[in-house]
Amino acid sequence: MQNHYRTIFISDVHLGSKACKAELLCDFLKHNTSDTLYLVGDIIDGWRLSRKFYWPQSHSNVIRRILTASKRGTKVIYVIGNHDEVIRTVLPFARAFGNIELTNLHKHQGADGKTYLVIHGDLFDTVLQTKLKFLYHIGDFFYDLLVAINSVLAKVRAKFHRPYWSLSAYLKRRTKEAVSYLNNFEELIVEYCHNKKADGIICGHIHHADIKQVKDIAYMNDGDWVESCTALVEHADGRWEIIDWIKETYNVDINSNSVKSDRSL
Repeated sequence: MQNHYRTIFISDVHLGSKACKAELLCDFLKHNTSDTLYLVGDIIDGWRLSRKFYWPQSHSNVIRRILTASKRGTKVIYVIGNHDEVIRTVLPFARAFGNIELTNLHKHQGADGKTYLVIHGDLFDTVLQTKLKFLYHIGDFFYDLLVAINSVLAKVRAKFHRPYWSLSAYLKRRTKEAVSYLNNFEELIVEYCHNKKADGIICGHIHHADIKQVKDIAYMNDGDWVESCTALVEHADGRWEIIDWIKETYNVDINSNSVKSDRSL
């Protein structure tokens, strides 16, 4: 069955990294279409590709599905992030790549009549703002290590018919420093939205999907396709929803001990 939405928002796909869940994203794009598709940054992981080239067929399949959607009438807007920041160098000369619009920020007019700013969110990261980007690259090294460990765990869990489970996401949820970082990030980005006199903000970057009201601002984060495999969707009637594709696919919560697949990927 295929679902159609007014708008779909996805981010933090990290094509070019081993952590990317490209097969799940291809499956999501196969079963979910929209009038407008927002790619909210870090779709391609230029940081990792610059260190070591990794690009399996499944990653090309994601690009193919997005390009096909754009040719079939879906408006595709690419909001650039920090891992694909090299694209920002072409913005002074080109604002589009084929049918795909390129931008750092976009104003989305919701079906509810409200204005939402769409931005990746890296510009509000205090580490990047203080020009300590090298810390992020160090963090990437340890994140790659977690991914390698998680890959082994995933194979073991699969043998025992257990659903996918993310070690990095688990550690994030239980680390006070991570919780504090998320809160600071949300406060900064909501303040920016308030100053721009918008009704809400839609972002990615922190790999934590959420829909909530922060003061007088609607804060929405579409999550990622590395740890949680989530997307933010806008229904035709103006309703907003987080789609957890692992839960949708296997009919089970990511932390559950049982798994039942609703369809083959």
